[in-house]
Amino acid sequence: MGKRRTYTEEFKRDAVELNISSDKNCTEIAEDLGINYNNLIRWRKKYRNNGELAFPGKGNQKLTSEKQKIKNLEDELKETKLERDILKKAVAIFSKKPK
Repeated sequence: MGKRRTYTEEFKRDAVELNISSDKNCTEIAEDLGINYNNLIRWRKKYRNNGELAFPGKGNQKLTSEKQKIKNLEDELKETKLERDILKKAVAIFSKKPK
């Protein structure tokens, strides 16, 4: 079984932009670049849906500043809820009367 090829964000973006601006069809461009036709189609779809944020690489999601702020607030809320639950348990433990 062959090694899985990885492509840089720049390569993917350039391939999609070439496909958009060229008179050639997807099959010809994929052959010229030495990539799988289905990869090019998938990259085009991601680029069309997400624009500049389409190819994050290594599973790291690129976020707009607004989405990043929302993510940070959600993380902070999650941590605050955890701390609150710990404090509730501590209060319950210390409020019990000794036997």
